[in-house]
Amino acid sequence: MFADLHCHTKLSDGSLGIEELITLAASTGVSAIGITDHDSMAATLRGKVIGQRHGVNVIPGVELSTADPATGRNVHLLCYLPDHPDRLEGLCKRISLARRRAGQYMVLRAAKRFNLAPEFILRSTSGSTNIYKQHIMHALMDAGVAGSIFGDLFDELFLVPGENNIKVPIHYPDCREILTEIHDAGGIAVLAHPYEYDSLNVMEELVALGLDGIEVYHPSADADQQASLASYAAAHSLLVTGGSDFHGMYNKQPVTVGSYGLDEAGLDALLNYKTRKKRREAAAAKKAAAHG
Repeated sequence: MFADLHCHTKLSDGSLGIEELITLAASTGVSAIGITDHDSMAATLRGKVIGQRHGVNVIPGVELSTADPATGRNVHLLCYLPDHPDRLEGLCKRISLARRRAGQYMVLRAAKRFNLAPEFILRSTSGSTNIYKQHIMHALMDAGVAGSIFGDLFDELFLVPGENNIKVPIHYPDCREILTEIHDAGGIAVLAHPYEYDSLNVMEELVALGLDGIEVYHPSADADQQASLASYAAAHSLLVTGGSDFHGMYNKQPVTVGSYGLDEAGLDALLNYKTRKKRREAAAAKKAAAHG
């Protein structure tokens, strides 16, 4: 695979550092990766430098956590190649603060449930910008309470309603507002893994509001679903992207860098998207003026 546009590092909920991720990409023959940590662009500058050293093109990106208030479902928006990344810093901080507050409560609940010191659990977050469920599970593995990150205990603690559930809801911003903020920052907005959070209904609304692309190739979508998404993207002149959603040992299923992604033509479409879009808009404006 030429380009894997959806990868995470230790800065969010991945298990590998920036250089470890890039080294892995180089060793598996992946020529370009998108480092899309959750609500953080901290890996961008260092990633570019390290990538050049290893012959891997690191595409600036971020995966923003949002929601659809109408359904209460999470919606993840990928932002690529923002012209003004600084304009997203405040947004990332607001979302991260909400996640951290919820994470701290979950740590306290887990510590009480398993008779552990909160500090013991928090040490698993070292190197990350926040607290994630995977970090809590990692600590429980270290304590001998859990045998894996994902499994029955994960479901009991975070998915299945009941007295043993320690999950604290996080109130994410409206996906429509974040779409606007991505464009205000000069970024390319892509709906991440539509089948992961059942985002198909909101997808159509976001397209009408100017969504630039859809993540078609992702572990959460089977071959038929990928074909359906690709067909929808073509019908609506949307970018097609793809990536493994790599998290290292925190992967939900066995997957490595480059397992999903794009070929060279697909990457070229992303890298030249804004230039081609401006040309189309200029041509349309010229045509409208001529008929005016």
